[in-house]
Amino acid sequence: MGRVDFGIGVVGALLLMHSAVSTIEYRSALKIREEDFTYPPIQVVVEVAVSLLLFLWAALKVPGSFLPILPDAEANRVTMLCANLDFMTFNHRGKLFEPEVGEAKFS
Repeated sequence: MGRVDFGIGVVGALLLMHSAVSTIEYRSALKIREEDFTYPPIQVVVEVAVSLLLFLWAALKVPGSFLPILPDAEANRVTMLCANLDFMTFNHRGKLFEPEVGEAKFS
């Protein structure tokens, strides 16, 4: 069933590309006729809506089924905190910048 769902996603991508090409052709035809572009044709709007639905279907079905998150499971323990939380150190990007040494100037 995964291949069918992936194929649905590919069809959605192709349909979205076709709607983009149709919009470009429509705008170039309007430029030739020297008319203003106000909104895309209804065909393009329907194609984008259908491709959105196909993408949504593929995004929900291709990765697989959802798994439950058990709050008390040992596998969910990512970090183990030490008993003394007063002296915790963290690695972060702030260590790249040198600390400013000197007196604060108040005006």
